[in-house]
Amino acid sequence: MSTALPEWFYPGPPGGWTADMLDHLPPDAPRHVELLDGSLIMTAPQTGFRMLMLRLLERSLRPPDELMVAREMTVTLGLRQRPEPDILIVKSSAFTTRVTSFTPEDVHLAVEVVSDESRERDRTTKPIKYSDAGIKHFWRVEQEDGMPVVYTFELEPAVRAYVPTGIHRKRLRTNIGFDVDVDLDLDRALR
Repeated sequence: MSTALPEWFYPGPPGGWTADMLDHLPPDAPRHVELLDGSLIMTAPQTGFRMLMLRLLERSLRPPDELMVAREMTVTLGLRQRPEPDILIVKSSAFTTRVTSFTPEDVHLAVEVVSDESRERDRTTKPIKYSDAGIKHFWRVEQEDGMPVVYTFELEPAVRAYVPTGIHRKRLRTNIGFDVDVDLDLDRALR
């Protein structure tokens, strides 16, 4: 069974989609749309693992007052780049009730929770784009035997590339300018 895409989707605007166009998609557009290399990416339906992981991180991360946790908001990295990390830690001063996208300068941490359909983007494409934009910290969350594994990275500024800082199972303990200590038991997200 195939489902036709709406008329507005193709052939797309001349020259491709741009970051500012995401704020003007029609009302029937999917709720979560990313822009990578000028192409619109629609996300697959959320899994229970992803929902619980996002809830757990959103509830557990406790940044200092000048930072805040944001969920499923885009970051405008350039004219044709506007990905939507699953969790962000951003400058509190960048948040308003009207903001639809953050700038890389406002982002302290980007987190991607990997799914089958996003694996290549989350492991390869997005980390390169985030590091090129200067986002200091990146985490990738994967599922291993039903449990989360968090891969943590920090930007090495001389080469603008991420270097691994840890692989975390059961408990995420690290420092990203503030201490992080998260019990990775997903049952905690059910309470």
